[in-house]
Amino acid sequence: MTTQDALTDVRGLRVGHAQRSGGDRPGWLTGTTVVLAPEGGAIAGVDSRGGAPGTRETDALDPRNVVERIHAVVLTGGSAFGLDSAGGVMSWLEEQGRGVRVGPDPAQVVPVVPAAVLFDLGRGGRWHSRPDATLGREAVEAAARTEPGAPVPQGNVGAGTGAVVGGLKGGIGTASAVLPSGTAVSALTALNAAGSAVDPRTGALYGELLEGELRDGLPRVPGAERHAEARRLLSEAREKTEDRTAGVLRPPFNTTLAVVATDAALTRPQAQKLAGVAHDGLARAVRPVHLMHDGDTVFALATSERPLAEEEFNDLLAAGADVLTRAVVKAVLAAESVDGPGGVFPSYRDLYGRPARHG
Repeated sequence: MTTQDALTDVRGLRVGHAQRSGGDRPGWLTGTTVVLAPEGGAIAGVDSRGGAPGTRETDALDPRNVVERIHAVVLTGGSAFGLDSAGGVMSWLEEQGRGVRVGPDPAQVVPVVPAAVLFDLGRGGRWHSRPDATLGREAVEAAARTEPGAPVPQGNVGAGTGAVVGGLKGGIGTASAVLPSGTAVSALTALNAAGSAVDPRTGALYGELLEGELRDGLPRVPGAERHAEARRLLSEAREKTEDRTAGVLRPPFNTTLAVVATDAALTRPQAQKLAGVAHDGLARAVRPVHLMHDGDTVFALATSERPLAEEEFNDLLAAGADVLTRAVVKAVLAAESVDGPGGVFPSYRDLYGRPARHG
């Protein structure tokens, strides 16, 4: 089975990004990512563990409620203001006739579009630069244009455009795995955490502590001199950021978002369990996590194309946590440094000299 090591390895899911950053958009550093479900929708669950979640339509995913399938998931910057982006996704879906049918006319549909936000306000230098319905529509249209199984851009794109993790540049990361039965499990994250993805003692990524010694031919644990220099550069970046827009916010506000997906047939309670266990993967890769100013939220999607044996469910849960850990690592390695009016956010690769490859 050929894979992209991405969320789109679950057949039928498409991912689209839209963002605004610098260049001809001074003061902007934010964006929106849409995961578009197959036309029939997907079974979904959600689990929020941070102290400050910003969400929309998550109550609809409670297994006690009537909604059986959702039609898209929105991950977006802009804090609570960014929830406006889901409106643009809904309007596009309605035009396609995709949603819960509520009347005799096929056009009488209500799309179900859960959404969650991360905090990136001011990181581009302008407080009022945040995603809206127009950006949400751009992201879902981008998703619809992709081919099945298409690669997913990572790093400073979509909801990861203004993301930061422990002072380093965060971003979008994605990964997948295939169980022995052929069942696909995948994850996508918008990594934006108050905690760190880096062990302060060594400079190694927490998410790789159980991996082998090498990545792309280089040690996963940087040398002592390189680590000392990286810490000095990061300290300088934080001092510069203190004088810029993002640096005035205390305590720091963040939130990491994720979607974990499978092609297995799950019930709604099973999807909710998958979302919950996937948080274990986030906790392996970011420390501390689930703080009072993080709104960490994980969605789970099941396209239900493959039957799931009862004895396989535990393996699927474990794989969901594993792929989310790897997605965090890939987000850190894909991120590019930002030095703008909202702050200085160096990338891990620029600090530690990692090669450009991050698969």
